[in-house]
Amino acid sequence: MARLQLSKSALAREQKNLQTFQRFLPSLDLKRQQVMAERSKAKRQLAATRGEIEAHRKIAGEQIPMLANRDVDLSDLARISDVELDTENLVGTRLPRLRALRVEVRDYALLGKPVWVDAAAKVLREMLELRVRVQVEERRLALLEEAVKTITQRVNLFDKVLIPRARQHIKRIEIYLSDMETAAVVRSKIAKRKRAKLEAA
Repeated sequence: MARLQLSKSALAREQKNLQTFQRFLPSLDLKRQQVMAERSKAKRQLAATRGEIEAHRKIAGEQIPMLANRDVDLSDLARISDVELDTENLVGTRLPRLRALRVEVRDYALLGKPVWVDAAAKVLREMLELRVRVQVEERRLALLEEAVKTITQRVNLFDKVLIPRARQHIKRIEIYLSDMETAAVVRSKIAKRKRAKLEAA
């Protein structure tokens, strides 16, 4: 760390730094609050989507118990054909957002499969959509968690390190300059008395 200069220019520089830090801290704290609010919203959304998955699972188990029948091949009955993501910018944090999702249900012989396969295809399509939504929401939440951590570190840096350090430097420089001014006045008075004594003698 560079040694603190004890001069008027260093004092002006430290005062300017302090003003800058104090000006940026409220906006940084506001940014943190916005990201934390969005993180809370993302947590609620993720919990709701996971709840939907559980509800679909329960309904499928109750209404289509035939899904357990291994004799009917349902592999690749429904599959994701396209996922389109957008990027949302939240105070400098780029977050994914699901724009469009297409799930295709494979054609199957209506007479060759049991009648409950239609209901199973619908449930599978909905479950695939929900699982993709969960993945996007989990990624979004992870990015928000990281953003909150980073912004909190910056707020703490300003609030607990930079601002107190700048105040401490200002105080130290002001004391030094005050002492130097007092010493200069004392030296001046001593020099004046000596001059007066020499002139009197």
